[in-house]
Amino acid sequence: MAVTTTPPPRGAAPRPSSDAGDTAAAAARAASTGRLAGRVFGALSTGAGLLILVTLAAVAVFLVLRAWPALTASREELEAISWFNGGSVAEYVGPLIFGTLLASVLALLLAVPVSIGIALFISHYAPRRLAQGLGYLIDLLAAIPSVVYGLWGALWLIGRLDPVFAWLSSNLGFVPLFADYQAPAKNIMSASVVLAVMILPIITAVSREVFLQTPRLHEEASLALGATRWEMVRQAVLPFGRSGVISASMLGLGRALGETMAVLMVISPGFLFSFFLLKPGQQQTIAANIASKFPEASGLSVSALIATGLALFVITFVVNFAARWVIARRAEFSGAN
Repeated sequence: MAVTTTPPPRGAAPRPSSDAGDTAAAAARAASTGRLAGRVFGALSTGAGLLILVTLAAVAVFLVLRAWPALTASREELEAISWFNGGSVAEYVGPLIFGTLLASVLALLLAVPVSIGIALFISHYAPRRLAQGLGYLIDLLAAIPSVVYGLWGALWLIGRLDPVFAWLSSNLGFVPLFADYQAPAKNIMSASVVLAVMILPIITAVSREVFLQTPRLHEEASLALGATRWEMVRQAVLPFGRSGVISASMLGLGRALGETMAVLMVISPGFLFSFFLLKPGQQQTIAANIASKFPEASGLSVSALIATGLALFVITFVVNFAARWVIARRAEFSGAN
């Protein structure tokens, strides 16, 4: 028996097949799910960014509130603290800021050239196997605890650097830093060497990754024009990675500014600054000074130490802000050209 079908009315749209309908529905559901996932991810990202800002503001408010009693205390109240030197918090924290910046800048001057050289060797000169092994070795330096670095610097490094300090004192004694063989050259320079080794892995790792991102066409174009390997690095790799090197240096500087235990163990309290800017006994960095004084502090002395921490917070913020400004300016200059 034949089965007849009724044709659709004239002018009516053809009925879509069931497979096409299922495909369209699945696509609509996938698009809806993708939009929902995108909104959720955007909300989480925005929340994470706001959380960082709120945390930063909370830390700043905490430091200001806890340091306020010391900032508003009288000279007599501050002088009652046994270890307090100076008639105000500004007089006390000023030499500590100087010592912190001096040790950190010296460490940066020692670490940055070495880090750039190691990064260039790993990224453009070393064979593949050697580059991988050396990269792992450099990264492992970041996993060593700061206490180990402090013990290494205090028990081994200082004695090995005695000939260097003696030569600096005899030949560069006209510089205040090297005028006295024992202080401040011996303690500050030793701490700077230890800090340089500690920040070396950070600067090297970031610089290496930036150098590896150099466009291959830029390198090949430089070599095709007859440049040597070093000329190619100077013309293509270093200009491309300049902003990355600045960022890496600022990360290392932040680590050096906040380092505590290694500096505390290397800078012996027995050695004192002989700078005309500093008074006897004010030879520590801010972080090391807080670590050495805080266990016995109470009352107003705690507020005084937190005031020095507030100064370190401001220094770190200014350093990072300046680094971001330099990078942004360089990016605008590169884009304009």
